[in-house]
Amino acid sequence: MDRRAEITQYYKELDRAYFMEFYKEQAHKDTPFPIGYGQTISQPSLVLEMTILLDLKRESRVLEIGTGSGYQTALLAKAVERVYTVERVEELYLKAKERLNQAGYTNIEFKLADAKLGWPEKGPFDRIMVTAAPPILPQPLLDQLANGGKMVIPVGEGYGQDLLLVTKDYKGRIRQGVVAKVSFVPLRDS
Repeated sequence: MDRRAEITQYYKELDRAYFMEFYKEQAHKDTPFPIGYGQTISQPSLVLEMTILLDLKRESRVLEIGTGSGYQTALLAKAVERVYTVERVEELYLKAKERLNQAGYTNIEFKLADAKLGWPEKGPFDRIMVTAAPPILPQPLLDQLANGGKMVIPVGEGYGQDLLLVTKDYKGRIRQGVVAKVSFVPLRDS
């Protein structure tokens, strides 16, 4: 089975309702829903698309910016050996950590912090997934992206952002391309 098919299978096995406190009966719908504290759980098709864009390898070290409900975190954790996830909202951080630990995930490290700063002491990362939109690419995240790495990040202000695929070649040169127009909550300071 190729990686795309494998990740798609992991995605199909995830019960989105498990990660939702509200609107559980609508979890099957391909739409974002609020999870409290001004945050959302993304629509499932976008979660899958963003994950596939990362071109994950089993041995990839992944940084996730914005743990939220833990839904995206769970998909990443099924696909790679180690996920490092950062959340700024303490209530979401605690709930996601408890939810993912109860579900038996043992390859996730959690941090409560200003997500825009990433997790420099654990970097560099082969892949970075960002689930909230900064107005510009955060330099700390670019710095923590390993040579040969990829980052998927929505960038822009207001209700429409560009979903970017950012790559860093083996000489450290950054390239970026717009993949889609998206709408994410803003990436805020703690």
